[in-house]
Formats: sequence, C-alpha cells, structure tokens
Amino acid sequence: MICVTGDLHGDLTRLNAPVLRKLKKGDALIITGDFGCIWDGSKKEQKTLKKLGKKKYNILFVEGVHENFELLEKYPVEEWCGGKTRLISGNLRQLMRGQYYEIAQKKVFAFGGGQSDENSSYLEPDDEQKWLRELPTDEELAEGLQNLAAHDNFADIIVTYEPPARMIEFIDIGTTSRNHINTYLDTVLDTAKFGMWYFGKRHINKLIPPRYRCIFDAVEVADSTRLPKQKPSSSKKEKKTGKKDDKNRSEGE
Repeated sequence: MICVTGDLHGDLTRLNAPVLRKLKKGDALIITGDFGCIWDGSKKEQKTLKKLGKKKYNILFVEGVHENFELLEKYPVEEWCGGKTRLISGNLRQLMRGQYYEIAQKKVFAFGGGQSDENSSYLEPDDEQKWLRELPTDEELAEGLQNLAAHDNFADIIVTYEPPARMIEFIDIGTTSRNHINTYLDTVLDTAKFGMWYFGKRHINKLIPPRYRCIFDAVEVADSTRLPKQKPSSSKKEKKTGKKDDKNRSEGE
C-alpha cells in the first residue's frame, strides 16, 4: 500500500492522519518535496529523524527547493528497491532524481528538485551557490529518461516536485513557473505511460482528471496493493505437522 502527501516543511502532525494507521511493513508514505526535517543538524533534529526511521512503514521523499542540500548530501547513497536512494535513518529515505523503483509491488518513477519562484538568477555566479543544488543536473535529466526506457517507459506512479509544464494552465501557479525542469517533465509525460502522477510545490490539493494530482496537506492512498503474506518457514511447518502426527498416534493407541 502506498500513500502520498505534499510539502511537509518539517510539520510532522500530518503523520497522524488516520489513513497512515493502515500502513504495514513494506508499505510506504511518499512525500512530494520540501521534506524540511533535515534543516539544522541539531540533536533534536537527529532524534526526530531516528524516530521517523523506526516507523514500520517506509517514509520516502523527493526533494523540493526548500531543503538544506548541504546536509542532505552528506547522507550515504545506496541502492534500494532498484534505484538509488539516500539512507537517512532506518525506513526513512530520499528517492533520488530520475530513479526508478519497485515499492509495495508498484513501479515508481521519482524526480525531485525544481526551481524556486523567489530565485531566478541561477545563471549569475554569486556566493549563494547552494541554490544551484535545487536544480537537476543534465546528467540527472538524462538518467531519468534512460531509467524509464529501461523499464518500457512505464510506471504505476510518478512522483515529482515540479508539475509538467502542460499542467500549469490547470492550476494557479503563476506565469513565472515555466522552467526547463517542468518542460523536461513534459518530455516524460509524452514518453511514459503511467497510472497516476503526483506533484507538490503549490500548496493546494487539486485533481486534474484523469491522472494528475497536485497535492499539499492531503494524505491519500495512491495504491492499496498489499504485499503477499509470508509463507510459514519450514521449521514452523514441521512443528505443526509433528503436533498433528502426535495427535494421530495418540488417537490410534
């Protein structure tokens, strides 16, 4: 089972949503950017991240634009469920740009990062080079299309921070939000077949029929597929069979 929510900005009260009580081991909550819980590196923050990592389900996020990228990039990169992730703590991970995963039996394509409306001078070198980190690199853009192509250009769920450019006219995001990232996502839109596309950024909850969802503070079930129940181990089977044999012997006597 997979649930999705939008920009968190460090507000953990949303994790009290009743629907999340249904999540079990192997299930996931995916956050569509601006996670905001990796911000100052304090002991209190580290304690919070460890607590989140101890959830029985996976908490996964793509990065938005309001992140502390310097801290985020210090976490180790490892492969998980078929794609590259940053392991934050336990079951808490960042889904990296352009990566493809199989999560709770569903195929998920993720692409975080974007262009913040308040920062438009990306091409002018200054002391605030950290802002450049919110922008995907050419390598990440190319890798995303390559990963999709390697999986027949299909995903059950696409999760991004930015919307595809063609979705702009359907939501109130202003005239300054067209950029090379959401234009790139138009290419993904034209290339990939998918079940549902979730994106954040604009702090509204709006369904764009039939397959696009701008999401903010709602917590929604994106897919209710359950992982198959684990078969009992051979030792358990033997114990159960042994008890049955003992009972049959005692009845025979």
